[in-house]
Amino acid sequence: MIVVIDYGMGNLRSVAKALAHVAPDREVVVSGEPAVIRRAERVVLPGQSAMPDCMAGLAASGLEDVVREVVRERPFLGVCLGLQMLFESSEEGPTRGLGVLPGKVVRFRDEAMLVGGERLKVPHMGWNEVRQTRPHPLWRGIPDGERFYFAHSYHPVPADPADIAGTAAYPAPFTCTVARANIFAVQFHPEKSHRAGLTLLANFVGWSGAAS
Repeated sequence: MIVVIDYGMGNLRSVAKALAHVAPDREVVVSGEPAVIRRAERVVLPGQSAMPDCMAGLAASGLEDVVREVVRERPFLGVCLGLQMLFESSEEGPTRGLGVLPGKVVRFRDEAMLVGGERLKVPHMGWNEVRQTRPHPLWRGIPDGERFYFAHSYHPVPADPADIAGTAAYPAPFTCTVARANIFAVQFHPEKSHRAGLTLLANFVGWSGAAS
């Protein structure tokens, strides 16, 4: 069973639908029930909107401790805000995170958005190339430099460079993928990224949770 965690926020149904598409023989469940989440073979934490709202939703649902438990025990995929919540803090709010990974989440700096006299827009929305900084089972079948769909104003800054698994540029490189042990989390939206995103989700469904 694959559980998409329902804490009152996020693009739950689109993520679940994409997972069901790539894994028609698996049970894909959207649930906010602790017992169901604990029974899951694999867990997905999606998120969109704002970090303070996502953390408040997680706390109000009573699932914060459950997420901290399962993120250490089985294949875990974080998507967008589901990545950002794994870190210790975010400038958005500011807000504390789950503290599963060391580091913080920061906003794109306005002074860094100038390119050739033109200012890039924040939020960063649209397709962007992702550079794979190290091999990982979830990158299998996905060429380096493949394009994925982004929609965000903040991005993680991991304290440990070893946690970085992919970067994108807007305009300077930023971390858009992290991986540690059984955790893989992405700033982009695989469920909105066509073939490359579906490949990543299919890799997650078949992933043992090992780093290689």
